[in-house]
Amino acid sequence: MTVELPSKEENFSEWFSTIIDVAEIADFRYPIKGCGIWLAYGFKLRQNVCKTMRKFHDETGHDEMLFPMLIPEDLLRKESDHIKGFEDEVYWITHGGLSPLDVKLALRPTSETVMYPMYALWIRSHADMPIKAYQIVSIFRYETKATKPLIRVREVTTFKEAHTAHSTFEEAEEQVKEAISVYKNIFDSLGIPYLISRRPEWDKFAGSEYSLAFETVVPDGRTLQIGTIHQLGQNFSKAFNMEFETKDGGRDFAYQTCYGISERSVAAVIAAHGDDQGLILPPNVAPLKVVIVPIWYKGKEEEVNEACEKVYNILKESGITVKLDDRDITAGRKFYDWELKGVPIRIEIGPKDVESGVVTFVNRLTKKKETYPLTPTEKLVDKIKEILNEIQDDLYKNAHRKFEEKFLHKANSLDEAQELLEGRNGIVMVPWCGDDECGFQLEDKLGGTILGIPVEEKVTLEGECLTCGREAITFVATSRPY
Repeated sequence: MTVELPSKEENFSEWFSTIIDVAEIADFRYPIKGCGIWLAYGFKLRQNVCKTMRKFHDETGHDEMLFPMLIPEDLLRKESDHIKGFEDEVYWITHGGLSPLDVKLALRPTSETVMYPMYALWIRSHADMPIKAYQIVSIFRYETKATKPLIRVREVTTFKEAHTAHSTFEEAEEQVKEAISVYKNIFDSLGIPYLISRRPEWDKFAGSEYSLAFETVVPDGRTLQIGTIHQLGQNFSKAFNMEFETKDGGRDFAYQTCYGISERSVAAVIAAHGDDQGLILPPNVAPLKVVIVPIWYKGKEEEVNEACEKVYNILKESGITVKLDDRDITAGRKFYDWELKGVPIRIEIGPKDVESGVVTFVNRLTKKKETYPLTPTEKLVDKIKEILNEIQDDLYKNAHRKFEEKFLHKANSLDEAQELLEGRNGIVMVPWCGDDECGFQLEDKLGGTILGIPVEEKVTLEGECLTCGREAITFVATSRPY
């Protein structure tokens, strides 16, 4: 059965929900709101995104670990500012079987308070640092707003969180810079455009000195926070007694950072690259890079099948993930299915291709068809790899061009900013005096959210604060977020 997809540009929300369903990414009919099942195809996509996260963390000396899901209430409350940031979202376990627990247990909303008691045991001297650990786990938050698959959920099943400890503040600051670089590499590899901003004081991570966020924009003009980085200073290390002996024999508390990415990264891949025919997946993370579709004609089936199997074996042996679709359905239905699932290259082989000793490539991004000789096989493999690289590069360029041309704006008046945000035009930079109270009023007047001060975006400063009229000291990014 084929499904006519809604227009991605005109009705992104419905398009996205439909894609999650019909492309077999996830099933959210599970009888707990905000909890879903990764289906086989979607799970492979998720695994490949996780491999990308692991690659760039491992390359920079991070160690993957696994910590418990359950947090005793007394540990969770040990850092008071932190628990205030989560107390309305925590799931509590109060019984073990039929017996009430002496101490309530929380399902982790994040892992500072489960990891840091262990850090306190491991750190005795400056020589025990740095610690650079990360894990990819489920976290649980009682999301009271309307849930949305992969974007706003109650069980975040793909939460990559890194937690580091250092002997000086300067080393922790360098770690923040490394975290920015790691996240850039991850999102660039996924072809996801982003803006990095320093969150305002009132919206920083609970218990942090300051917070940075990576934001992208989806086709309906709303922003999606896809990654955060937090400079924790000594706030948690003092609460958890993470004390150590310094190089000069003195005593100090560890300096820390943490940073996280969720399955919103998968949502952003889907949102950034798909079209009205379905997914378009970057070859770096596509569950299948190539699908082979035999074009059968009566009396020619055997020779077509032999050619298809030959190409399948060649690609498989070369390490390219490939599927031979020999289902007993029409070729047209197969084309529809694999376009919907965003497989980068489709290979069609029919009797005429066999006679000519060629295969026909179809590029999912451009829809362009071209033929190429079946032999020598090394050149066939090289050609496919070349096309995959072109698709990867083109997806990156297309997404970034659209982000910069359509979703990054600058406004020097309240009316202009309001009009842009009401039209869901993405991120609007506005002049700001830097005063918190003016920031609150600005959010009220714009009906949007202050994302923060852009870290790398070069915007020429001119104009007055849109709230108080005083001379602006910075531009601040505003949007209507998910």
